Amino acid sequence: MFPIVRKEVIATNPAVKLFEVKAPLVAAKAKAGQFFILRCNEQGERIPLTIADYNRQAGTVTTIFQEVGASTKILGKLNEGEAILDFVGPLGLPSEIKKHPDPVVCVGGGIGIAPVFPIARALKEAGNYVIGIIGAKNKDLIFWEDRMRAVCDELIVCTDDGSYGRRGFVTDALKDVYTQREGRINQIWAIGPMIMMRVISNTTRPWEVKTIVSMNPIMLDGTGMCGACRVLVGKETKFACVDGPEFDGHLIDWDLAMKRALIFKREEQRALAVVECQGGGCGCH
Repeated sequence: MFPIVRKEVIATNPAVKLFEVKAPLVAAKAKAGQFFILRCNEQGERIPLTIADYNRQAGTVTTIFQEVGASTKILGKLNEGEAILDFVGPLGLPSEIKKHPDPVVCVGGGIGIAPVFPIARALKEAGNYVIGIIGAKNKDLIFWEDRMRAVCDELIVCTDDGSYGRRGFVTDALKDVYTQREGRINQIWAIGPMIMMRVISNTTRPWEVKTIVSMNPIMLDGTGMCGACRVLVGKETKFACVDGPEFDGHLIDWDLAMKRALIFKREEQRALAVVECQGGGCGCH
């Protein structure tokens, strides 16, 4: 069992939660870009979640998630002092961190702000000039602005509706950064919703600036055995959980990847309906 030592609602939206979990063996080996698999109880499904932070001395791993489906809603009901049954990791290949001669850019959209933070921190520690761009639909979903500012030389905050920071999408901010720097950007990391990562990859392809994305959204089992996270990268079939989760966004077959992300949508809706019914959300109680 893995105790939850801290639980926070970290955005104005109560569905966005932070868990700090006591998992010494995972914390000892965790690196930026990796993920873990948890299972709440014997009846629970395996959930892959990205590592947002880790404390090797305290033996803890931090993750941030939004309650969307059945399993994340069940997870969100757990409180400090309670425990998670299974917690396996770190999994996946870590981000490739090195010193670049020109600035690097880290883009986090929505919950993607969480996994992009340790990448930005690692890049800064490696001696890079780091430009951060974070965004969400509205002010209620922005979080960790202070933590991102602490590890970035520049930070741009965007909201789709203009309720906070700059109005518009992270892609627009990225275009401005590229223009202002006259193209002098060495590499870009972009983590967030599939559509955001696709648009950014399409935007940066003509620039010929390497753009790394995380294919965590299509992962399921986390071991490469189920095949649900197959992604076509160039002319090769890769598995996001064991060959990634990071890949060159310019090489991904985005049409196929986005279709794969919807494969279990009907089953997810059914599972969510059961959870909401049990909790009184369907109005039958």
